[in-house]
Amino acid sequence: MWLTVRLYQQGGHRVPQFHGKWPFSRFLFFQEPASAFASFLNGLASLVMLLRYRAAVPPAAPTYPTCVAFAWVSLNAWFWSTVFHTRDTALTEKLDYFCASAVVLHSVYLCCVRTLGLQRPALISIFRAFLLLFLAGHISYLSLVRFDYGYNLVANAAAGELGGTGMDWEALELHWELLGASCIQAGECWAVLGATGLCWGYVRGQSKPLLWVLDAHALWHIGTIPLNVLFYRSVTPPQDPLLD
Repeated sequence: MWLTVRLYQQGGHRVPQFHGKWPFSRFLFFQEPASAFASFLNGLASLVMLLRYRAAVPPAAPTYPTCVAFAWVSLNAWFWSTVFHTRDTALTEKLDYFCASAVVLHSVYLCCVRTLGLQRPALISIFRAFLLLFLAGHISYLSLVRFDYGYNLVANAAAGELGGTGMDWEALELHWELLGASCIQAGECWAVLGATGLCWGYVRGQSKPLLWVLDAHALWHIGTIPLNVLFYRSVTPPQDPLLD
């Protein structure tokens, strides 16, 4: 691969991707050191904020089980993201993609619980079953029919847009409340949405890695680290000072 890269550079040509991935300089046993380290930091941030959330919010809170479950789904996804960027195999790639899809769909579910679930438990149960069926069908198609990168991207982007719309609606509802703390919480919801969009922009405009280590995907993972803090602040009651 590196011989091919040198030949392209000597000829003044643009360096191509290999099987959809840029060439990276390894560090020890890490195939993509920047993305692997950033994924690890995301998982660490998610774990720290989960512990602080559990200390600040009583288990009897209506959305407590859903938020804690989302944290564990996220931790699982960041673990497999770290593994995949450390060692790219067919198995680690699938685990990374499937666990990431679970996070996206769980975020949609969490938004629905916070906006509709408390008032309409029957509706949220139906929606939960639908999301589980969709995830099962998504994984089955990619595993048994065709591992389609384009379809996976579109499916996750569509689910992400749905979750973003739910967060937008929640932020709008909070914004109309009179308490200043609620307005701050609404602003944090919008901050999560805006920061996620900016981070996603890194991936869409990717170019060859800087020093063959830092690429747009790694920058995306670095940019999502603070989102863990913003997310847990947005789901924590403002009167609890522990996460302020």
